[in-house]
Amino acid sequence: MSEVKPTLVVLAAGMGSRYGGLKQVDPVGPSGEAILDYSVFDAVRAGFGKVVFIIRRDFEAEFKAKVGAKYEGVVPVDYCFQDMNDLPAPYVVPEGRAKPWGTAHAIRSARSVVKEPFAAINADDFYGRDAFARLGAFLKEPKSDSRLHFAMVGYNLALTLSDHGTVARGVCSIDDAGYLTGVKEMTKLAKAGSVARNEEDPANPVEVPLDARVSMNLWGFTPELFTELEKRFPSWLAANGTQPKTEWFIPFVVDDMIKDGTADAKVLPTESSWFGVTYREDKPIVVEAIKKLVDAGEYPAKLF
Repeated sequence: MSEVKPTLVVLAAGMGSRYGGLKQVDPVGPSGEAILDYSVFDAVRAGFGKVVFIIRRDFEAEFKAKVGAKYEGVVPVDYCFQDMNDLPAPYVVPEGRAKPWGTAHAIRSARSVVKEPFAAINADDFYGRDAFARLGAFLKEPKSDSRLHFAMVGYNLALTLSDHGTVARGVCSIDDAGYLTGVKEMTKLAKAGSVARNEEDPANPVEVPLDARVSMNLWGFTPELFTELEKRFPSWLAANGTQPKTEWFIPFVVDDMIKDGTADAKVLPTESSWFGVTYREDKPIVVEAIKKLVDAGEYPAKLF
């Protein structure tokens, strides 16, 4: 029996309004590579067998020409489209809503295409070779019991902080067996000597160890997740569907499934550095970080 190769699902439907343009295709590598090119490269060498991009139809042609065409002959590529109107009956998009429905809705867009274990990533985040190797190995392991077994790559907080201001991170609670028990969102984290400090409430700052594990939205799922998304989406819409900006995030779904015993989520620790581009000012930092990895032999000067 041949090994089932996992699929890489790339959430690329966001245009990056703060950044100004289609940042998923903006060059940061020495030969014009985008950040997501490094994710595809790392996934392929970790044994992933297919890439599925979740995009919007309004930039389909540009995305396929600038991104998908690079991978011809390297890995099979497919596309899904996140559509705000893709809702279970009888729900419809409320008048005045312009904001997408969130990452859980985006992943749900791939339900008719992805039939194998898969990783879900953001298109504009750099995750590192080790992270994909660990997640790929987890997704290839056979799963036999009735509970669903997911995974999340946990990054060292110190390796995700910025020298230019505070950051928002999901700080993980992990049990003795290495499974996720909760994620606490902290929105104003900055290094403060030998610790990090969250200053959402300046009068009562919260100190966090620099070696705490944080979620950067690199998840591993089995395809049974899609069944759960279909079951849980109507309830979420019933409670939140009339609000103009509320989003259905995948960590919320995983947290609910952990709490009701439907699933567990193994935290896979990595020492990879994470980095991403949120604002234009971030780009030179990312370019320099990738150059150092290329100079160290971690990546070739030209990926594809």
